[in-house]
Amino acid sequence: MSIESVGFVGGGRIARIMLEGWRRAGAMPERVVVGDPNAATLDALKAAHPSIETCVGDNCAAAGQSIVFLGLHPAAMGDALPALAGSVEPSSIIVSLAPKVTIAALSSLLGGFDRIARAIPNAPSIVGSGFNPVAFGPALGPADREAVLASLAPLGEAPVVDESALEAYAISAAMGPTYLWFQLYGLREIARSFGLSEEAASVAVERMTRGALDTMSASGLGPADVMDLVAVHPLAAAEPAFLEAYRTSLAAVMERIRPA
Repeated sequence: MSIESVGFVGGGRIARIMLEGWRRAGAMPERVVVGDPNAATLDALKAAHPSIETCVGDNCAAAGQSIVFLGLHPAAMGDALPALAGSVEPSSIIVSLAPKVTIAALSSLLGGFDRIARAIPNAPSIVGSGFNPVAFGPALGPADREAVLASLAPLGEAPVVDESALEAYAISAAMGPTYLWFQLYGLREIARSFGLSEEAASVAVERMTRGALDTMSASGLGPADVMDLVAVHPLAAAEPAFLEAYRTSLAAVMERIRPA
């Protein structure tokens, strides 16, 4: 299914990720309109994707497209959405990309418009390796759901989940790469300092990471047995601190993004 018309209310990181993911997949929608108050942000998007249309300080054109992605922080929804209610077409589908604000709350902010879905996208969508769970409001029928899933398909996996699970996915999948990337880049630099070339260090860390994930999913072993496959654990003394940081920091984030 081709994607005819897409709007982005907000031209920040997630719009950049999705547009680049579509471009790499050869799946750029026929028309893309992006609204954002920051002219520099829109200029950067336009430079990377000359075919898109941009509107500085005006989201109304973006809100009038067939599928409208809300790339707004939860705190910005209350001010931005009521102003869009008159611009959304009755046949449009609104897809919020933020945690915390529920489908019911979005509908209320949009003056009762209820053709709404929510998705929690993650950064690997930029290379087609995303994991982007989506939940649908009851007003969206099979064809509507197919259209949303078709728009997400070039970006990676898009499992359909219960709305109540989206915040947990935000913590584990959307924010998850940030818990790992600093370690993987750091390990690559350490490998280079020990004598590997930049290419060899990159390949070693990438293959190790993929293999470690494959072992978790395909070995049939439990966590303790998987971790026992390597005799030497140089970071064993630091592991409790890592896990405690996960528990305390991520619990605090969950409290901030949990729907009221």
